[in-house]
Amino acid sequence: MNKYLLAIIIIAIGFPLKSHASDLPSLKGKKVLMVWGGWNGHHPRELTEKVKTFLEQEGAIVTISNSLDVYTNKKIMDNTDLIFQSFTMGTITLEQEKGLLKAVKNGAGLAGTHGGLGDSFRKNTEYQFMVGGQWVAHPGNITDYTVEITDHSDPVTKGVDDFKMHSEQYYMHVDPNVKVLATTTFTSEHADWIGGAVMPVVWKKNYGKGRVFYISVGHTPADFDMPEAWEILKRGIKWASASKYDPAEEWVSPVYQEK
Repeated sequence: MNKYLLAIIIIAIGFPLKSHASDLPSLKGKKVLMVWGGWNGHHPRELTEKVKTFLEQEGAIVTISNSLDVYTNKKIMDNTDLIFQSFTMGTITLEQEKGLLKAVKNGAGLAGTHGGLGDSFRKNTEYQFMVGGQWVAHPGNITDYTVEITDHSDPVTKGVDDFKMHSEQYYMHVDPNVKVLATTTFTSEHADWIGGAVMPVVWKKNYGKGRVFYISVGHTPADFDMPEAWEILKRGIKWASASKYDPAEEWVSPVYQEK
């Protein structure tokens, strides 16, 4: 190909995101449980199918359930490396919640997006303690906002640039002890008292021995047509899948530092 033509193509489409795959655990042979349901407005089945395709391409062994009863199946939960949940505004029984919490405490990873993980069970505070945050509002509903990468050294966000979204901008109540990887800043356009508020968008944390990854992007699966958002989700899933195999990361990154 003519070198000048190649240069024009590169300028037009941009450079592809580097995967930094060597910095992250492999999904090959990992057992992944995908659970979807709840409010259909977030298209949980479609998102599950999209993520499933990626998981299987990476060599993961995938089981899908549209019932929370799977969390009570001890055999499945004991042998699961990663749980990917997409279940918004649902209710969970004490037995189902107990099975999920126990699995993650014992080392199963947990990953999810938007309301599928961050607005699943509004009455269950221990569940929210595990996830590290809970949705409370999306001022302006569908709006334009920017996701700003705040940690450029973590393999989940390394090499990823800030990116713009046209979707729901989640305002959340967040555990101050999560490791924040990306944030968004609210304007006063839709609620004057939150102008300038900086809100985590991507974080990771531990719950017992389990790794938990969350990204608040994902009102619809089309949000992940944004290459940066999709890359972060894929990397976060890989990171969370290694709870049972890799040592716990030693970090504490509170939002409010002691002076």
